[in-house]
Amino acid sequence: MKIKEYNINNSKIAELVSEEIIISSSDDGLELLGNLYYQGFGKIIIHEQNIVPAFFDLKNGMAGEILQKFSNYRVQLAVVGDFSKYTKKSICDFIYESNRRKQVNFVASVNDVIAVL
Repeated sequence: MKIKEYNINNSKIAELVSEEIIISSSDDGLELLGNLYYQGFGKIIIHEQNIVPAFFDLKNGMAGEILQKFSNYRVQLAVVGDFSKYTKKSICDFIYESNRRKQVNFVASVNDVIAVL
């Protein structure tokens, strides 16, 4: 995994770049948050392809648990990907509500992230 760093309006943003899954469990999400938080990053960009598909199955609680930790530490998270394939009402509502609150955003591109964050 590589970290691409952006500095925008005095905010340190980390974009995680990898060909592999980075988050496969709630513990992975918490570890990632902790490592980047202590490196001074207040905003994190991760690509959908780097998150295990189970994250998007809200029944298992993984997404809620991970995103609650980001919220508690006040670290903004942006997940970049194509979310049109998710058609279940629960995940669509979850994405909609997350984007409305601005703590966690699900966006189509890194350019969209920069505009939001």
